[in-house]
Amino acid sequence: MPKRAVAASRASRDALAVLGTQIKRARLERRWTQTDLAARIGIDFKTLAAVEKGSPTVAIGTVFNAAFTVGVDLFGLEGDELALARRRGEETLALLPKKSRATRLKDDGDDDF
Repeated sequence: MPKRAVAASRASRDALAVLGTQIKRARLERRWTQTDLAARIGIDFKTLAAVEKGSPTVAIGTVFNAAFTVGVDLFGLEGDELALARRRGEETLALLPKKSRATRLKDDGDDDF
């Protein structure tokens, strides 16, 4: 089944634009060109331009790699704080009943809304 594109909500577009601006500002503060940063994270400069514009089509991992490389804190958390938040989230999920942690989706063949 082909993937369906999901339109980004206004809040998502706003968040992407804010993060893109933060990445661009941090890159410029380091006096790096788009080509410099793109090379550091293994993408082409056109993709980096899309990151900095807040394009919703760029993979989230690419956006986060760009943010991390220029020192933009994600979720308002710095380095070790982010790792701690991840561990706490994993611990919280582990406390949930196994039935509610299932990640497989059941296809009942009913695509009607």
